Amino acid sequence: MINFDNSATSWPKPLRVRKAAAEAMVRYGGNPGRSGHRLSIETAEAVYRARQTAAGFFGAETENTVFTLNCTHALNLAIKGIAGSSGHIIISNLEHNSVARPVHALSKSGGEYDIAEIDHDDNVTLGNFERLIRPDTKAVVCTLGSNVTGRITPCKIIGELCRRNGICFIADGAQACGVIDIKLSQGINILCTAGHKSLYGPPGTGLLLSDGSFPIAPLMEGGTGSTSLELDQPDFMPDCLESGTVNTCGVIALGEGIRFVSDMGTDRIFTHETALCKRFIDGVKGLDNVVIYRDKGRYLPIVSFNIKNLTSNETASMLSDAGYALRGGLHCSGLAHKAIGTAPEGTVRFSPSVFSTTAEVDGLIKAVKKISAAAHKRS
Repeated sequence: MINFDNSATSWPKPLRVRKAAAEAMVRYGGNPGRSGHRLSIETAEAVYRARQTAAGFFGAETENTVFTLNCTHALNLAIKGIAGSSGHIIISNLEHNSVARPVHALSKSGGEYDIAEIDHDDNVTLGNFERLIRPDTKAVVCTLGSNVTGRITPCKIIGELCRRNGICFIADGAQACGVIDIKLSQGINILCTAGHKSLYGPPGTGLLLSDGSFPIAPLMEGGTGSTSLELDQPDFMPDCLESGTVNTCGVIALGEGIRFVSDMGTDRIFTHETALCKRFIDGVKGLDNVVIYRDKGRYLPIVSFNIKNLTSNETASMLSDAGYALRGGLHCSGLAHKAIGTAPEGTVRFSPSVFSTTAEVDGLIKAVKKISAAAHKRS
């Protein structure tokens, strides 16, 4: 099976990541930060090295780098930890449900939110956000790149808008981190991302990185290994947001995944994957009944398409039978599909990885052509 569903979870993983995970299961069996014996100390040191690696990669302070279960967990920590149960939040119309649902849930308990449209003109996009700002606006939450189409949003100017207005800018980097260069210095106050996508870590890993400008109230309380005589949750990072034992093996392997991306370079990764997307688009765009969902603007290496006379899930199923893993449907992003006019049917998503090859893409093109020809006969 050839995986072109890397936007959901990258696979295969680099050899060094697989080795790190295996070694962690054998060597790092202690509970980090919970005991003074050697096993615990060595495990804590390994987790700290991974924390340092993540912090350095995104330009954060080590203590402001929090390990989470996934990007959804990180976004919930950030959104609810900043907004509380009141105040106003602005999100974009391309947001994943990991943003849209927490914000909508807050609106049921006293909060409010508005949705800004992402336009192909960055200045228009900026105006769309700016006109929604209110005196009680606590945060702007925006994806750095759509998980449906790959559309890259103008995070730098949105971050500058937030800075001028004293508003926290929370960025969803699930699709962008590891593919393009992302730093907190680009105007981001809180960056949330997945470990298991383009950072090539294992499932069950994610990150929240803060520049320290806005305190984040904890979403849950519990054991941290620090201030244990106090019933109040620690008020310092990362302890305040890391209750309970972290995913030690996953964290250590994630650190190796980030080192892999750093060694290869995001520019090289982006160039390779973008070339594969272009090859795919060029290979199918001449087919009358294939629709590609791209407009003006900049894109991550993600392509959404449909074959007329077939649902997206039918197309994805047929491609699976041919040996290619692509995702059909709504991709947990109803807002984005409404924005591009593909709700409620959704699209088929093609998302290569650093390990994908031109030969694999050429094989996919042939499979799409075959399915397209069969679908055309239905009409």
